[in-house]
Amino acid sequence: MQAKREYRDRERTEVAVLDALVDRQEEGMTVLEIRSRVDVDIDRIETALAELKADGLITVEDADGGTRIYPADRVVPSGTEEPDPSFVDRLREKLPF
Repeated sequence: MQAKREYRDRERTEVAVLDALVDRQEEGMTVLEIRSRVDVDIDRIETALAELKADGLITVEDADGGTRIYPADRVVPSGTEEPDPSFVDRLREKLPF
């Protein structure tokens, strides 16, 4: 699952982190789990997490001796939203058939 469309115009690493968190929205993720899903170095992940937290798009909770990161509710699609159209769908809209 991907983050809502209005949050996809951010820096590439931030979008990748949001997408990973949305996939695991119920259980949250640790920084190491995010690192295993997002293929960038840890410094870029930390920068992305700092930006996302500053913008209120993630929440960080300390529990059971560990830190878990969750997407903010407003980032998670409701399930009634239409997915982004594929390249083929966009092409069909442009060409008269």
